[in-house]
Amino acid sequence: MLTEDKAFKLIEIFVTVDDFCQQFDQWLTLHPQPVYRNPRFEGIMSISEVLSIIVFYQYSGYKCFQYFFEDMVTNELHSYFPRQVGYRRFLQLITKALPHLYVFAKWTCLGSQATGTYFIDSKKLPVCHNRRIHNHQVFRDIAERGRTSTGWFYGLKLHLVVNNLGQAMNFTFTSGNVSDAKAEVLYELLHKLKGNCYGDKGYISGIFSELYQQGIKVVTKIRKNMKNKLMPINEKYALFKRGVIESVFDILMTVFDIEHTRHRSPQNALAHMLSAVAAYSFMEQKPAVLLPKLLG
Repeated sequence: MLTEDKAFKLIEIFVTVDDFCQQFDQWLTLHPQPVYRNPRFEGIMSISEVLSIIVFYQYSGYKCFQYFFEDMVTNELHSYFPRQVGYRRFLQLITKALPHLYVFAKWTCLGSQATGTYFIDSKKLPVCHNRRIHNHQVFRDIAERGRTSTGWFYGLKLHLVVNNLGQAMNFTFTSGNVSDAKAEVLYELLHKLKGNCYGDKGYISGIFSELYQQGIKVVTKIRKNMKNKLMPINEKYALFKRGVIESVFDILMTVFDIEHTRHRSPQNALAHMLSAVAAYSFMEQKPAVLLPKLLG
């Protein structure tokens, strides 16, 4: 049911998405990309309408996109989107809108505040039960086996960086066997950040000095076979507050259902995960950490 709060959220999402699409299309006109083809929608539904429906689905409360589209979009949202297409045609439009959706999810991270205190972690995204790995076909050439503190899994990984206000600063998706401390992943996540970034022991990397020269200091706990070193009290305090990013992952799993094994194509899975990250930026109350003034 479309309540008044959800109606306001839908309008907020559409206005933001439409502003982004206009700016992005203008940029593409001035800077044409040879590897990027601007999707055409044959004048039926605009790309901003498609993206708005995908992102708003995360706030609808539905757990099945087909039921959401055929029940809410077709009936209750018909006045908001009068130029509707059928469900199967809309799935084709989602595939065409993936480049815009990816850039939009990255664009929402640009609006986050650079506080100088960041937290980094990864979240496993299994695509099937471990007993069905050999029979799984949808992510056959994409997913890989990985291991976390909770055991082995088969799927993908979400690497995320948030600030102490709970706002997403950057993200990336990799296969499940990619290490958290891999140089390419850290460079992509932290290349524009300045300040301190706190993570677990898995982020002890050999590129610490390179990142420090760029202005970002990665702070972690030490392993048992490492020599102990003194740590400033402000870094010690912030390291204990690293659980804020676990709260962000919990929201992505429970509210936006980013982790499930019902995808029937990699394109739909990527659209679902990107829309979950984008929808998180529209949350009014995010988990945050209040840091003392000495942290600066």
